[in-house]
Formats: sequence, structure tokens, C-alpha cells
Amino acid sequence: MTSQLESREAAYRDAMIGGRIKLLLLFLVCAAPVIASYLTFYVIKPEGRVNYGTLIEPPRPLPDVTLNQLDGTPFKLGALKGKWVLLTFDRAACEGACAEKLYMMRQVRTMQGKERDRLERAWLITDANQLQTQTIREFDGMKMLLAVDSPLAREFPAAADRADHIYLLDPLGNLIMRYPKNADPKKMHKDLGRLLKYSRIG
Repeated sequence: MTSQLESREAAYRDAMIGGRIKLLLLFLVCAAPVIASYLTFYVIKPEGRVNYGTLIEPPRPLPDVTLNQLDGTPFKLGALKGKWVLLTFDRAACEGACAEKLYMMRQVRTMQGKERDRLERAWLITDANQLQTQTIREFDGMKMLLAVDSPLAREFPAAADRADHIYLLDPLGNLIMRYPKNADPKKMHKDLGRLLKYSRIG
């Protein structure tokens, strides 16, 4: 009788251990794409690989601040989570270099083809002046957010004029990359294409 009881207990323990192993394997299978994409981008840097954008290391989680849209409607920055985001700062007048940046952001997104819906664009407007109707129409689909005196600006690298750059946020809301002034759209497209290819988030 004792022998049978011990056998049953041993069988039960084996079944429990087997179940836990299967559960662990299932978790690893589900988590593998996310882990692999971050390892590929942040940790594994094959010889000869060069990112065009400047990586911001470590990535900076941005606070979920509330900004206003052009019509005065509140907009939480956290609403952009789940997407890759090209973001820039500039004044409402948006002439010359500013207009070129917004155009480039639109074109780089379009160049991603069927993956373009994974990429959002955001313009943080740094003064209280009115936007021209033509500008609003030309860049329809871009999040235009009023950021006058917003503390959010302090989260971005201050080594250079923020308005000179286009920044990249990952789908978790982290600031991860900065593109140079007068960036090359083809090189940006290559960077983003690689990210979208290897990432299973966003």
C-alpha cells in the first residue's frame, strides 16, 4: 500500500514538473519575438552595422504629459504608445527648414509601404501663434500638438537646438533615436525599415 502511494506521489510530482516546463516553454515562445527584436537593436551590433540616426542610450521613457490639439482638445502623449513615432519640435510659422522636416516625415512614412500604419508623426508646436490653414491641410494626418512651455522638452537631448532634429519614439513610449539636421530621407527609411522588420511590437 505504501509502495502504491509513493508511486502515485512520484507520478504526481513528475506531472507537475512537466506542466511547469511546458508553461515555461510556452511563455518563452510567446516572448521570443519581443526579446529578439530588442536584443537585435540595442545589444547585438554585428560588425559593419551602422545606424544612420544617433541612438539615445539608455532609451528615455517619456512622461505621459497632457498637451492640447489645435482645437483645444486635450491629448495625452501616452495615446501614441503602440506605434513608432517620428516627432519634431518647431514654431507655428513653419517655413523653410520646418516645412522640409514635416514633408520628410510624411515621405519617410509613405516609403514604408504596407508597414506605414505602424508609424505615426507628431509635431510639437513651441509657440502660441496660429497655424496657416494651408499647413494644416498639407500635413493632414500628423498629430499637431501645442507644447508651449511644456516640461516635455526637457526630456530631449539639449546639446543642440531641438528644432533641428527629428526624433524617434518606440511603441513603449521611449525616446530612442535622434536624426541629424537636414537628414537624408533614404537613410532614415533604411533605419526605420530595419526596425519595423525585426520588431514585433508596434
